[in-house]
Amino acid sequence: MTDAPMREPTFLVLTALAASPQHGYAVIEDVATMTDGRVRLRAGTLYAALDRLRGEGLIEVDREEIVQSRLRRYYRLTGVGEKRLAAETNRLRTQATLAESRLRARQRPGAAFS
Repeated sequence: MTDAPMREPTFLVLTALAASPQHGYAVIEDVATMTDGRVRLRAGTLYAALDRLRGEGLIEVDREEIVQSRLRRYYRLTGVGEKRLAAETNRLRTQATLAESRLRARQRPGAAFS
């Protein structure tokens, strides 16, 4: 497991899959919903990310089905993926707490501004 910060799209894909197994288009919709439309994954970007995440052992295929003569593949988070997502969540929480602390300090009378 790497300690390198996770790119936001990767974080969001893993977060989407933490809720339940989903197929690619559902992940795209979930990410858009989670970010109020700020992040809109393109299909090519998503499927490249899904392949990479599978290769890293963070996700795996849950099941496949045929819908309107097309293969629909559902992905799920693995135990390793869950641990990596939890680690990244903790890292982001720590950074956000630090930023909040410094912003509060700026609002106190006599606080030094830089």
